[in-house]
Amino acid sequence: MGTGEAAVRGRIPAVSSVVLALGAVSLITDVSSEMVTAVLPLYLVAGLGLSPLGFGTLDGVYNGVSALVQLTGGHLADRVRNHKLIAGIGYGLSALCKPLLLLVHSLGPLGAVLALERTGKGLRTSPRDALISLSTAPEHRGRAFGVHRAMDTTGAVLGPVAAFLILRVAEDGYDAVFGVSACVAVLGVLVLVLFVPGKARVERDAAAVAGAGGGGDGDRRPVDLRQAVALLRLPRLRALAVCAVLLGLTTVSDAFIYLLLQRRIGIDEQWFPLLPLGTAAVFLLLAVPVGVLADRIGRRGVFLAGHGGLLAGYALLLWAPHMPALPYLVLALHGTFYACTDGVLPAAVADVVPDHLRASGLALVGTGQALARFCCSLAFGAAWTVWGDGRALLYSAIGLLLCAGVAGVVLRPAPGMPPPVDMTPEATGEPEAPGTTRTDRGSR
Repeated sequence: MGTGEAAVRGRIPAVSSVVLALGAVSLITDVSSEMVTAVLPLYLVAGLGLSPLGFGTLDGVYNGVSALVQLTGGHLADRVRNHKLIAGIGYGLSALCKPLLLLVHSLGPLGAVLALERTGKGLRTSPRDALISLSTAPEHRGRAFGVHRAMDTTGAVLGPVAAFLILRVAEDGYDAVFGVSACVAVLGVLVLVLFVPGKARVERDAAAVAGAGGGGDGDRRPVDLRQAVALLRLPRLRALAVCAVLLGLTTVSDAFIYLLLQRRIGIDEQWFPLLPLGTAAVFLLLAVPVGVLADRIGRRGVFLAGHGGLLAGYALLLWAPHMPALPYLVLALHGTFYACTDGVLPAAVADVVPDHLRASGLALVGTGQALARFCCSLAFGAAWTVWGDGRALLYSAIGLLLCAGVAGVVLRPAPGMPPPVDMTPEATGEPEAPGTTRTDRGSR
């Protein structure tokens, strides 16, 4: 890095105003979303009488739709070069679905509304994460994603608390939760429109981060699907995608974890919405320090350690069901898992993807992971229905242990090779355009 580039990067804050504004949007939106998420498993299973297989199917669709739409959101954001616009459409669509929950009370229409809400989430996730990475220097991306996830998780803490209080005081509790959630979601969209910078500011930030001063904005060639798919030629990105898929196949849905806890210790229905609060609180406390740690020691070790914590949580649910501290330990490990993975994975992806294809690269890995979790929800729900929750969780734990071992090998840098990934045009299969900027920092 030359002295001129170093000076430019020295003026780039570790956490930019873009990250803080997006964090505020995510905080408000998560209050809205987690109010619904906190009551949804019990509403579906106890209120509507769904079987574990039925709930697993609906939960899988809930996440699978988001996964498929991520590719569209990421590609559109890169193609129109306006990440805020695509993210805003996603946030708006999710907000529109909240009041519709007041009108549907059967499985079919409810599934359609949840699928539409997840469509909004899928559209916004990759453009939002691309905005964070483009406004942050590579050496600070773990911290930036950690700060964003901490703000996001603050909303995840407040959402279940709000749902709990509403259920205690409202006569028609579930409808009251859905109505308040709709109002909060609209507020989140307004904050995005008013406070998140637009296209010109993002391009200036990306140019400054790349060390190009304030004049350039990287590759201006039209982005097409062929370029996005060609990203998988990057060895390190391909390795990250494979590992995300493998580990996602054995990551049991949050809702199932909470239902397992409820069955193990007999939690009363009125306290059930507070279970996600434990996960969120630990995530909130650890997101920033874990992100800083990932910047210092590398993403690989932190990412795998998070899955080790999840495996320990599975073990406690299997072999210590009568331990008084069980819910606290499981929720703490669950929150640690998210702190070690949720922001670290996109930071690792951003390290190896060119600026002009950033949202597409994030979408490729995110889609693979989410589709794998969709399959896990279906399989776990079916296994629970056929064999019971204990055997279903045991098979998931064995699968997670095996997949974590494979991921540790796949993500390990080749002997004698430096961590950075080759980002030359020859490696990506694309001709170099004059003025194109790229990063040479690899995911470790």
